[in-house]
Amino acid sequence: MADLVDVHHSQYSHWEKTYLDNPKMYGEQPSLAGVYATQRFIESGLYEILELGSGQGRDTLPMLEAGLRVSALDYSSVGLRAIAEEASTAKLSDRLITLTHDICDPLHFEDESFGGCFSHMLFCMALSTAELIGAMAEVRRVLRPGGICIYTVRHVGDAHFGAGTDLGDGIYENGGFAVHFFDRSLVERLAEGFELEEVSLFEEGALPRRLWRITMRRL
Repeated sequence: MADLVDVHHSQYSHWEKTYLDNPKMYGEQPSLAGVYATQRFIESGLYEILELGSGQGRDTLPMLEAGLRVSALDYSSVGLRAIAEEASTAKLSDRLITLTHDICDPLHFEDESFGGCFSHMLFCMALSTAELIGAMAEVRRVLRPGGICIYTVRHVGDAHFGAGTDLGDGIYENGGFAVHFFDRSLVERLAEGFELEEVSLFEEGALPRRLWRITMRRL
């Protein structure tokens, strides 16, 4: 089994270079999960949103345009600078906070600061099960009672599951990217302290990546 701490830190420089080399790596349009989350937050009257793993902002900017106030966190300063620049150009900076953050660290927010949390594929990065449990406990802490958490992950039905280098704990490295593939039991473990409302299948990208969109309500 690889040292997952070393793998986690090596992924930081890998993503920084990836974002520098590919300024629009995931395209101009928001993800399907981001569109769903934006609609769900607005319908639920939740406007203070925490976005974890905001990347290059493909979902951040549409959320701002829809009237949400977003605290966008990522461990890539390159991606966050791009988000801040686009928000400034669109005159949306007053609704945006950007913060460089490692998901393994505690969140720098008070308890019950947010109505909603959104994360697209962050939780399936090179994070151990223990780190994921700790991260989700922090999400629960900063969400208000009744707040909604929507996140997406690649799952064990994905074409890349079992391919590449086995790093242990359900994590495989393929093409320089380390991915933690989720099974249903891990989803349920991360739902402690939440009502697990929905686990929805969807696909994204040319491979395609096979993902779950998970919706939970904080108890």
